[in-house]
Amino acid sequence: MSLDFRKTVLLMSACTALGFSYSAEVFAVSPNQSVNAVQQSRKVTGQVADSQGPVIGATIMEKGTSNGAVTDLDGNFTIDVKPGATLVVSYIGYKTQEIAVGNQSTLSVMMAADDKTLEEVVVVGYGVQKKKLVTGATVEVKGDDITRLNTTQVLGALQSQTPGVNITAVSGQPGDGFKVAIRGAGTNSDTKPIYVIDGVAGGDINNINPADIERIDVLKDAASAAIYGANGANGVILITTKQGKEGKVQVSYDGYVGWQDIYKMPELLTARQYMQVMDMVSFNSNATVYDWSRFIDADLLTAYKNGSNPGTNWLEALRNKNAVTTSHALNVTGGTDRSKFSTGVGYQYQDGVFGGDYAKSDFRRFTLRLNSEHVVYRNSKGLDVVKIGENVYFQHRENQGIQIGNQYGNVLSTALRANPCVPIYNSKGGYFDWNDIKASGTEGWQNYNSYTLNPIYQLVNGQSANNKSRNFNLSAIGYIEVQPIKNLVYRGQLNYSHSSWSYRRYLPIYSANETNKDGFRTDDEVLQKAGLGWGWNMTHTLNYKFNLADKHHFDILAGTEYSQSRPNFGESLTGESKSSIFGDFSHAYLSLTKGEVRNGHATVTGKPYDDETSNSYFGRLNYDFNETYMFTAIIRADGSSRFLKGKQWGYFPSVSAGWVVSNEKFMQPAAGWLDFLKLRAGWGQNGNKNIGDSFGYLSAFVYGDFGSYSFGNVKDSSTQGAYLARLANPDLTWETSEQTDLGVDARFLGGRLGATFDWYYKKTKDLLVQVQIPATAGIQDTQWQNAGTVRNTGVELALNWHDAIGKDFNYGINWNMACNSNKVTAINNANHYNEGGKDLLSQNTGTMSRMEEGHPIGYFYGYKTAGVMQNAADIQQYLKENCSGDATKSLQGTDIKPGDLKFVDVNGDGVIDANDKTEIGSPHPDVTMGLGFNVGYKGFDLSVTTYAALGQEVMRSWRKFTDGQHENYTTEVYKYWHGEGTSNKYPRLAPGNTGSNWQQVSDIYVEDASYFRLQNLTLGYDFKNVWKNCPFQQLRLYFSAQNLFTITGYDGMDPENGMALNGSEPWVTGVDVGNYPSPRTFLVGVNVKF
Repeated sequence: MSLDFRKTVLLMSACTALGFSYSAEVFAVSPNQSVNAVQQSRKVTGQVADSQGPVIGATIMEKGTSNGAVTDLDGNFTIDVKPGATLVVSYIGYKTQEIAVGNQSTLSVMMAADDKTLEEVVVVGYGVQKKKLVTGATVEVKGDDITRLNTTQVLGALQSQTPGVNITAVSGQPGDGFKVAIRGAGTNSDTKPIYVIDGVAGGDINNINPADIERIDVLKDAASAAIYGANGANGVILITTKQGKEGKVQVSYDGYVGWQDIYKMPELLTARQYMQVMDMVSFNSNATVYDWSRFIDADLLTAYKNGSNPGTNWLEALRNKNAVTTSHALNVTGGTDRSKFSTGVGYQYQDGVFGGDYAKSDFRRFTLRLNSEHVVYRNSKGLDVVKIGENVYFQHRENQGIQIGNQYGNVLSTALRANPCVPIYNSKGGYFDWNDIKASGTEGWQNYNSYTLNPIYQLVNGQSANNKSRNFNLSAIGYIEVQPIKNLVYRGQLNYSHSSWSYRRYLPIYSANETNKDGFRTDDEVLQKAGLGWGWNMTHTLNYKFNLADKHHFDILAGTEYSQSRPNFGESLTGESKSSIFGDFSHAYLSLTKGEVRNGHATVTGKPYDDETSNSYFGRLNYDFNETYMFTAIIRADGSSRFLKGKQWGYFPSVSAGWVVSNEKFMQPAAGWLDFLKLRAGWGQNGNKNIGDSFGYLSAFVYGDFGSYSFGNVKDSSTQGAYLARLANPDLTWETSEQTDLGVDARFLGGRLGATFDWYYKKTKDLLVQVQIPATAGIQDTQWQNAGTVRNTGVELALNWHDAIGKDFNYGINWNMACNSNKVTAINNANHYNEGGKDLLSQNTGTMSRMEEGHPIGYFYGYKTAGVMQNAADIQQYLKENCSGDATKSLQGTDIKPGDLKFVDVNGDGVIDANDKTEIGSPHPDVTMGLGFNVGYKGFDLSVTTYAALGQEVMRSWRKFTDGQHENYTTEVYKYWHGEGTSNKYPRLAPGNTGSNWQQVSDIYVEDASYFRLQNLTLGYDFKNVWKNCPFQQLRLYFSAQNLFTITGYDGMDPENGMALNGSEPWVTGVDVGNYPSPRTFLVGVNVKF
């Protein structure tokens, strides 16, 4: 430890109110009673040092008392102790020592570095390995760090703690999960990594209660993940649930209750502002100014105009302030040296921040876990020859949710656009609807879109207010371990999983708009769905560890795995009927309707089992020489029934090596400040087989109304038949991800400072892509093809510092960042691109996203603009530069006028058309960062966690300033062009905004969505520190705030937009159609252990 650094530590100690006092010789802790008052005490002096010199700030405590001291700048200390005292000397990064004073009056204490962090083991797939010997890129998150953040979903706690793992909330609606991309988006299908829960691949992390997790290990590079072969192309996340421990039975309870709200709401126009804007729109368009008496009753009109009634803020009406969230988790752990167990039960509930008094948007989950392990036979030498164990996990969840996900029927999008002049209720207390318009004579609304006339009326009469889904999941793992000789271990494991689900929906009679029947329902409808599925997996591994000459260490693993599953929930049934007997959601069951199949009022459809079988063989060799030079080789062969014979097997190798440079003799001069330095390098391959179903390579035929045929000369009648819906592709095979990684791991200053750096190059080839077949082929469905290559390159850096000042104060800081560059390098079709996100702006506006050579996956595709035309001269200059001086070659045509957008002629052909569309933004962040800080002092603990995503963009399509004639705006409308010089970004408004300015996908909808978020702030206190003879090991009360604030330039409700708006296009993200934001949450909770 350098002298300058010690002075820094001393200065930090001196600047804190830690109850330290200073004399010429020593820093001392001030106890409640003076040590000098103790009779028969005597003075002991000494020095604490390490191999490099004095240790500053080391704590010296008289064992069993509160009497203590801290070493000074020269490592010296003085302390008065009782006869027969034992001194405990400790300092972070060093091994704690106990010294019996005896008759000594002067002590010399030599501290030794504590490398227990490096001796810890990490989970690496089918086994564990010392952290210092790992040659791949991995990151570990401990269970305590997950539960400390108090999230209902595990992935929410990982967001800021795992560099290179981009975790984005799909939405803030209760029960919705997260989108995960490890080291960039490398596939056309889902980027979800494989989750391995207690050794079984393919689990759902959203089913796990965060309180049940012991640790999570993320395998980011192919060299680490290759052991999972076909499942590891998107990375691997290993979840270990809490296991039994030897010792007394320990009971722990973790619980909290909290309140949620929206931290940012768009500012919608009031009724008065709306009328003013609409009048201005009419005036600028040379149209007749509105006669508002045709739309609004006289009394309301007067109140709107004088501002005494602001009108209806539909989004605020749907707001659920102080939405409740709560969690309760009880864990019991204990055992002997022969039998250990851990069991846990949990309950979580989260209410939604939208829905108000009109619809439920909530989530509840019940979990039950039982893990145990038992020694069946232990030989006379103390070797556990036979062990058995099990891990059982059960989860039941219920969801109710409002409709989101696209702009059509999206409750939030509708509320953002609904007219503020329309009231929620009529004069009789019922919902304001078309009948009220007709009765009041306000015929101006008659042709209005019912979905934005009264969105709450639509909400309570639609599926958003009347739905419920239930899921039941069971995973049961049994295993046996046989160790006939030391370090030769056979493990056999059998896993069975079962899933079942149900969904119910009720649609009441509804007549929002009688004129065009939009939303008109003359009979109520009941829908029920149900399904089930199962799968099983059997794994056999043989592991042997041995040494040669005490320096050559070998760890050899061989294994095989066989699994059979019926994914997509296997069998499923759907039934619909009409004429509910009771007419409410509580009794909305098919058996309680008057509908009958024979009269067409009820329909039932079903789906058969969807079988998939896979078989795998794998092996791994770990070798190290004297824990200085390491080498790992992995090979895995996977066979899957998802591909045709001859294409079913994929082979996925990897190699990696490491060098602990700090063990070399030439590094000894740096031993005073450098504790550990390891260089890593790895290369490997993984596979991906996600093609939607088990027979994507086969042709598909559909039987239905579109398959009607006429026979003979009779053309006025037809016979229903089948038709070809999908072309076969017998050449379809594995998608392969190939990755190279270079890394550095280091620890400094007695282990207090840790650093990890990685550089990677990942290439995904034979991309599995759904390709649209030309309509001329007469094929309805897409065809799966190996049709592309994607490249991701990036760097990751993580730093952490942990230290203590004296015996009472400890603190830690951790920071990580990741940079990733994503590019599609090949698309193997005639166009060299795939399109997605159709009509997300509005009807007939085309696609919004593309996957194209030379661009990132899912980039925003549209027109670039160069401002707004201010006057006639500006128009002429624009036409000269972009349209060869001819207005007919502009998008606006001869109707071009001041206030129109200047669409850029990107290809320079003198015509503005679809050929000028180009990249106008990307949903992928350039940089992600996490920063955490924690402090502990005399029972108090404070932790702060932040997260930042920089360089990402969002396409905010709900800001389209509407398609309809009478829809609302946000106050951003004041930024639109309404005269020369008033705006050079947003164009003029026109009634309905159906012109070319607002109805083209362009960069005026793209916003920088970079953000910095205070993710979690928690303050706690353990009352065990003030409660004498406390019967609890822990009695901690805490207060926590989540999503306390977000710094961003994005004008929407939440810059985090991970939702894919189309299930067949998971790569289309970053489009805000009125997405459900993550809430701000305040919690109070308690942790009890006894």
